Amino acid sequence: MQYGTMSGMPAKTLRLGAIGLGRAAATMLPSLIAHPNVRLTAAADPNPDARARFEADFGGRTYASAQELCASPDVDAVYIATPHQFHASDVLTAAAHGKHAIVEKPMALTLEECRAMTDAAERNGIVLVVGHSHGFDPSIVLIREMVRRGDVGALRMIVNLTYTDFLYRPRRPEELDTAQGGGIMYNQVPHQLDIVRTIDGGPLRSVYAHAGIWDRARPTEGALTAMLEFEDGVAASIAYSGYDRFDTDEFHAWVDEGGEPKTPAYGRRRRANRAYASAEDEARGRAARGFAGSGIARPGAAQHHPHFGLVIVSCEGADLRPSPDGVLVYDDDGVHEVLAPRARAYPNKDGVIDELYAAVTGGEAPLHDGRWGTATMAAVLALLQSARERRVIMLNDEVSTHALR
Repeated sequence: MQYGTMSGMPAKTLRLGAIGLGRAAATMLPSLIAHPNVRLTAAADPNPDARARFEADFGGRTYASAQELCASPDVDAVYIATPHQFHASDVLTAAAHGKHAIVEKPMALTLEECRAMTDAAERNGIVLVVGHSHGFDPSIVLIREMVRRGDVGALRMIVNLTYTDFLYRPRRPEELDTAQGGGIMYNQVPHQLDIVRTIDGGPLRSVYAHAGIWDRARPTEGALTAMLEFEDGVAASIAYSGYDRFDTDEFHAWVDEGGEPKTPAYGRRRRANRAYASAEDEARGRAARGFAGSGIARPGAAQHHPHFGLVIVSCEGADLRPSPDGVLVYDDDGVHEVLAPRARAYPNKDGVIDELYAAVTGGEAPLHDGRWGTATMAAVLALLQSARERRVIMLNDEVSTHALR
């Protein structure tokens, strides 16, 4: 690990390598570049075009495989953004080489894989952070702090309502197959779970869900409505639709998920999707949205905070709602806004990087560690089971109910 300076004080520099240069990497790289104490030194991807672009843009070393990158002495930590089915093996490779790791959601596709990843991290003494999820959003972190301090009285209920165009964005075939980690259950619902779990902080007790597969041409779950109960008696309801009709950014002053102003475009993805002549054609469209095709997301500071749908948190003394710039507090005296600190870059992925950095350099235990990620996946699988069996599923083992407090 190298050393640099920040505000005149010595600061450790974390040398980081990116494994997987797809769409997730394209949106994470701006925050990695903007972090004052992280230096992007390497990348791995089987696509030679992606490797060539990375070398041209950043000058770092590139490799065709995670194994080769993790063997590099110029890398302290890795950001894993490969397809879902490779998350487990890539984390195991990183751990075996002593590299700290951020792994994108979903953590893995099975609880067995999640446990193996967590065990490997603990056994090899590395930090494992599961992200990026919207539990890191500044507004959600601020709400969690307000609840924990008791500023608004006891927590009572959490609602998250999210409508997007998710299912009609360009997809590879496996992204439309639930068994391979496709659809909203593995890709979008973890965001909602991390939001409600981060705010409550305690263990989940039960879930009850209904999931919908409403388009035969895209045969994976595209909609969900569910009720969750925490051990402390707090109730949470989550609803998601990725069918590109209504858009909950309408409730958020037309600021998009990443924190940028957007123009309403109901049904735009559905219309654009009709232009693909085949699944292969659509997969090429998907690749074009990744790092090799479009490069990184727009550089520069975010105009607003990221968010995920409409979130309303009911407490004994007030209702709380994320705003584009902080948190709206609705109490007996009316409504006022509490601002949250601005991010370093757009899209705002600062939280997950800060959590890894603090754990590696300062010994601070990460909130969103392997056990947290495993519990999120346990909840995802319980929601799937509940929807298929049409019954309440109890979560009562240590893995499923891992909590922040």
